[in-house]
Amino acid sequence: MHRLIFSSRTAACNPAHPGVWPPGRASLKDLESLKALRFTQTCFVFTALCIGIPPWMLHNTTKTAAWDAFTRFAGCRHGEKRDGLSKLKQYFNYFGYIPNSPSNFTEDFDGELEKALRTYQQNFNLNVTGELDDRTLEQIVRPRCAHYSFFPGTPRWPSNRRDLTYGFLPENELTDEVKAIFIRAFQKWSAVIPLTFTQTDSYFLADIRIGFYSGDHGDGEPFDGILGTLAHAFSPTSGRLHLDGEENWVVSGDVTTAPLPTAVDLESVAVHEIGHLLGLGHSSVEDAIMYPSISSRTRKVELANDDIEGVQLLYGTNPDFNGTTNSNGRERDTSGGVPRYLGSRWGLVVVFAVGFGSLFL
Repeated sequence: MHRLIFSSRTAACNPAHPGVWPPGRASLKDLESLKALRFTQTCFVFTALCIGIPPWMLHNTTKTAAWDAFTRFAGCRHGEKRDGLSKLKQYFNYFGYIPNSPSNFTEDFDGELEKALRTYQQNFNLNVTGELDDRTLEQIVRPRCAHYSFFPGTPRWPSNRRDLTYGFLPENELTDEVKAIFIRAFQKWSAVIPLTFTQTDSYFLADIRIGFYSGDHGDGEPFDGILGTLAHAFSPTSGRLHLDGEENWVVSGDVTTAPLPTAVDLESVAVHEIGHLLGLGHSSVEDAIMYPSISSRTRKVELANDDIEGVQLLYGTNPDFNGTTNSNGRERDTSGGVPRYLGSRWGLVVVFAVGFGSLFL
């Protein structure tokens, strides 16, 4: 997401302009000077079981998109006061554009909001007006990854861990069809770097742990329901990949023809989040997998040159890479058929988190 110009971004921040990646291509030596974030969280879990209905029939049709209310601020500019601007400030604070987090943001369009807005517009290659014009609001309300714009430092899996395992949260009871989506997503990345990814039934011992959660699930990054933030994954070597269980995830068929305007392609999001698991931050290249937002009813699963250059900078090149990331003919058929959903209320198990304990995430 940025005017990163720094196209193979392993994500360093620009101290002269917080929130904006520095121009040019930073060297690994420069990036190594920044410290990587470490994430340690724990939680209790309990499960709620809903049975008898196929998961793809349980899509959510009752809730509105998380950030749709922001569209009412069209034309708002510095000096105005509007009810709800405090929520927009919280949005910019969450994604790192407003560095401080006061206990209560005001409803004023103040200098702090204008500065955040200008940085946001610059990062998304929008006209830098400092106003809430239609194009800026259109970008703001798009569903996106829950990550900040960058990972400090160059987090990566160490050289003695090149054969990584991944497991699925057992309580989710995912079908083989859903697991196959992640197989394909991992193959996109293993095709270009010398890492392998192998599924294991030992979830708690896996290098990478994948789960669907709802709301506040104990890692400090609560989900917000339909659209808004779709998923998040933590930098190496945390290995946690969490997806919002309330999204209308499409697991098969052509997502572009989905009748629900809030339909989200699961494979597209999985490929993006695996990039974070490998240590990549966000990209300002809109065609890149690591671009921070994706529209609903959109499929985007092929790595762009920006993605490939970035991950190869971290791990080197797969000697068998032939210039394509196609998964040996195992691509999902999207030529027709009614899209099927992984239900937001599950026909399996929804996992919530309360309090603190030890889930070993």
